[in-house]
Amino acid sequence: RCSSSSLLHPKNKPTITMKFLPLSAIAVVALPSLTPANAFFAPPTSSAFITTQPSSSHQSTHAAFRVSSTFLKASTTPLHDESLSPGITAIDTSLPSLSPLFSSLRSLPFFRLYSCDMLASCEYIPQELFECYTESCEIYPIDDDEVPMDLKSNDFNEHEFELDGWARWDMPSDDYYDTLQFPEDYTGYDGSEVWGFIHNRIGFHEEEALVRDEYDADSWKADFNKAVSGLHAMVSAQVVRGMIEKLQDTGELDPESYQWTDPVEEYERRLGANGETPEAVENMYFTMMLLLSGVRAARDRLLQDCDSGSIGDAEACETLRSILTHPLMDDPNIDAASRRLKDHALRDTNNLWEARMRTRDLMRIMNCVQCNKCRFHGKISTLGLSTALQLTLGRQGMGGDVAKIHRVELAALVTTMGKFASGIELCYEMQAL
Repeated sequence: RCSSSSLLHPKNKPTITMKFLPLSAIAVVALPSLTPANAFFAPPTSSAFITTQPSSSHQSTHAAFRVSSTFLKASTTPLHDESLSPGITAIDTSLPSLSPLFSSLRSLPFFRLYSCDMLASCEYIPQELFECYTESCEIYPIDDDEVPMDLKSNDFNEHEFELDGWARWDMPSDDYYDTLQFPEDYTGYDGSEVWGFIHNRIGFHEEEALVRDEYDADSWKADFNKAVSGLHAMVSAQVVRGMIEKLQDTGELDPESYQWTDPVEEYERRLGANGETPEAVENMYFTMMLLLSGVRAARDRLLQDCDSGSIGDAEACETLRSILTHPLMDDPNIDAASRRLKDHALRDTNNLWEARMRTRDLMRIMNCVQCNKCRFHGKISTLGLSTALQLTLGRQGMGGDVAKIHRVELAALVTTMGKFASGIELCYEMQAL
């Protein structure tokens, strides 16, 4: 589907069978040059719910701007925005102690259960009905008695329609899905059509400054593009991790079911320094910083929910407190992304409605994803990002009211931060090969 590089077509590349034990056992192989056929902003083929960023030909128009000599631990690409360097270093230093806490947190119903509309129609792209070729695409609602009644009633009571809100989550129903039962996975689904729409129609690229530098221009619109690109990079990292885990389990990936079978090649194509988006990993850090700032803004609210018993028992709350009081949460260096976004937004408060409209569209375009597991995790991740933006900017760039944030938004915010931590760690592992 929509393959823009003949090298990516299964017929034009060898079947690769690899035995995987620990991740460190992966052999580094020589990769062909992957040059997208479309010269401007036309995403090549991808997988998972969405896994392809704008073509590298578009990035080349701004690659020379503000390139520093600082390299990332998670990438061999020089840092494009040097102001992010201290925050990135703080994240790299903290993840070894922070990441394990997310594994414990995701077992709590507060953070793993979401009422999600899996039957909503796509309203943005004319589509033929596509059936995912692997069973891993499917998810099923859990039994009613597995959903805490107070959580369900809280979701029903909190749901409201806001005409110009930052996000519009699905109407709650009796169908709840569990991220623990259906975690992120490599399903083989090709979501390039959805990513193409996101980059071409939801992202900003019409102004001259954005054409020159779509991620780091002096504009909140570039900040929005950078955050969405970071979201995409996280998904790409999860896809690569899913490929590795499947190879560890089975020893090979059937090319009849999975278009991409080599995680090293896919990592280089999606996230590598010479891949489709050289700034992808930097952008992932940028979005991670926005999420960290968002969680810190919501810290008192989350602690109140702990004290009220909404989040779980004392042991559960202790895990959450360990995250909320982690030194990284109070490191001023992680404010670089939110400060940059807020400074830009305060110069253009009359047009922030465009950001809110686009985050709503980013959520609804997930209904065009024809892999249910991918759609489910895509909705959670986009809600997490929109919640971070809401807390950073609010209505006029001064920040949002955390008291108005719903349970599902808080859960998505923290869950998405955990996804980003996992994505960055995958990049560490791939760089160590």
